[in-house]
Amino acid sequence: MDKGLLAYLYIPLFTAVVIPFLPKSKPKLADLFANATLLAGLANLAWLCLRPSVIASGFISVPGNGLSLLLVGLIYLVALCVTFFSANYLPEAMPNRGAYYSLLMVSVAAMCGIVTTSDFFTLYVFIEVLAVTSFALITVDETLGGVEGALKYFLLTFPASALIMAGISILLLTLGSLSYESLRTAMSSGLPAGPVTFGVALMMLGFLIKSGVAPFHTWTPDAYQGAYAPVSAHLGGIVTKISGVYAVLKTATLMNFFDGRAQGLSSGIMFLGMLSIAVGALAALRQKDFKRMLAFSSISQVGYIVLAAGLGTPLAVIGAIFHLFNHATFKTVLFLNSASVERSAGTTDMTKLGGLEHSMPWTSWTSVIALLSTAGVPPLSGFWSKLLIILALWESGFKTYAVLALLFSIVTLAYFMMMQKKVFFGKKPAEAGAAPEVSPQLLAPAVLMSAIIVAAGLLFPYFYSYVRMAAERIIL
Repeated sequence: MDKGLLAYLYIPLFTAVVIPFLPKSKPKLADLFANATLLAGLANLAWLCLRPSVIASGFISVPGNGLSLLLVGLIYLVALCVTFFSANYLPEAMPNRGAYYSLLMVSVAAMCGIVTTSDFFTLYVFIEVLAVTSFALITVDETLGGVEGALKYFLLTFPASALIMAGISILLLTLGSLSYESLRTAMSSGLPAGPVTFGVALMMLGFLIKSGVAPFHTWTPDAYQGAYAPVSAHLGGIVTKISGVYAVLKTATLMNFFDGRAQGLSSGIMFLGMLSIAVGALAALRQKDFKRMLAFSSISQVGYIVLAAGLGTPLAVIGAIFHLFNHATFKTVLFLNSASVERSAGTTDMTKLGGLEHSMPWTSWTSVIALLSTAGVPPLSGFWSKLLIILALWESGFKTYAVLALLFSIVTLAYFMMMQKKVFFGKKPAEAGAAPEVSPQLLAPAVLMSAIIVAAGLLFPYFYSYVRMAAERIIL
């Protein structure tokens, strides 16, 4: 456990305990506590890694492995956007308002635990805590769609938990320890690693199911579509990236794929990553619901991270880390904007929408920034992470995968331009209402994330320097 980051786990947990005891007559106090906790933590993290002296040193003085600090900051950033949006989106008379914020804070604490732990058992415990809170959050508005999505989330990810436990048991019997370092040492020793590889393969399979990677993706669209609108942004922006994708990436670096170890496992992960890219992109082309299209797009974009993790070279790991960061930013924008469209127009069915650009200009243009970044259009941040992944594939001899990854980026641009035309640029249907722009408070998180997307693209050398430092520390 990275002890320097433990406060970022304990403080939101403390806030989650305090919120239920706040006066029910003042529901906005829960909003205030949640937002203040996350804002204070984010400000402190920014001071740790973005001081001029730290930037000038090439981020060498950043504590820990660098990756944990980046991901804790990302967790706090996405959660702050969700809680700030929720504070102005939730009905004031919502009976379980305090419980909603408590669950969000517990999920933040669980995610911080996942990215700061140094052994597989603790990782599993925090992943399960996150799964339980996510299940509850999906049903927070008590609609039939939310209950259905939550049940599918639980039933289809339950086998993943069993696989992870089985893999952990094999590792414990084989290595005598569940620490990350024991696995790294075993893979570096040159001794036969059959049982170790089998145990890790079971865990990896569980992590991939929780990531929503094809062909284990069937729960993802229903959970995202059925969840309460701000919860969709929380799930799509950060939860599945931390509960599954991060675990895949972390385990891949411990397995020394870049040294040619466990080639069968490496090839299998790369294949599933490529399959996810293709299935998610092609399925998104056929969707009529805004949130459902975003869910399939998430499946596709997660595929890029998994593909790079399976390759495991230093450049691929840098690309995977950067794309994980980028995915959290542009998907948060798009899911929050889908919530704004749902609030204003009363639906996310794209056949009933159109021409919202003039009545909702801020929502429209922040969506343009996010979708162009998702498709990898320069100079936005998504371009750089996809470029790094494609270059890593090409230089490692996986030219077919590199070409396919590039082609499906074009498919991504195609379905998002279709979405933009249907929702914002198209002709407004006769039955569509006025759909005015949402309040500045609801727009603020999307505008902030859009600014980060642009900044990460324009200031790419600084981001690359940080991510390279983090990748080198977790690989070596």
